[in-house]
Amino acid sequence: MINIIIAIDGFAGSGKSTTARLVANSLNYIYIDTGAMYRAVTLKWLRTETPLAEENVCKVLSDLDLELHQGATGQIVVMNGEDVSSQIRTLEVSNFVSPVSAYGCVREKMVEQQRQLGKEGGVVMDGRDIGSFVFPNAELKIFLTASVEERAKRRVRELEQKGMNESIESLIKNITERDYFDSHREISPLTKASDAIEIDTTFLTITQQCDKIIELAQNIIGE
Repeated sequence: MINIIIAIDGFAGSGKSTTARLVANSLNYIYIDTGAMYRAVTLKWLRTETPLAEENVCKVLSDLDLELHQGATGQIVVMNGEDVSSQIRTLEVSNFVSPVSAYGCVREKMVEQQRQLGKEGGVVMDGRDIGSFVFPNAELKIFLTASVEERAKRRVRELEQKGMNESIESLIKNITERDYFDSHREISPLTKASDAIEIDTTFLTITQQCDKIIELAQNIIGE
């Protein structure tokens, strides 16, 4: 059986991470949450309490050590020996992750690591430029979308489960701003690859969207 690369791209809150993790579990593949990698960089910079500037962000990369592990309920992100899985999901990190991710030094280092992690195939990788830039030759490319309102509601539920509370208004604002920034950044903007299959998840359950992707993957593997 061949091991393919499944690239799942899409807007913030479209269900990429949960879908990618469940699809990977179903296919016995490795799940790689690239968004978590960029969030870890953002958290490390925030801890320096320096102004948002490329020079300041690039400095934190020199001694950044990231490890990704599979946990019972999701991916565990270890930064320099510290489990930061919860800390990288705060609204403060969300507010800065898009501009931090746009810096060339950050994208270069993260993309290098992502390509190394996925080079043997048998991976499901989610992000914003996986199918268009990181793995343009991925055998299966998916682009997930959903309405802003629905994505904000999902984010509210996710934060509540972790004991954090944010108003839906602030999350709609954050998501809208991230959509624009991610789509208009100079380096590797969020874009749907020409050969990606678009799935609108607004009215789909996680199970339904996973089933669609698993079926597409199994068809390719079967060939």
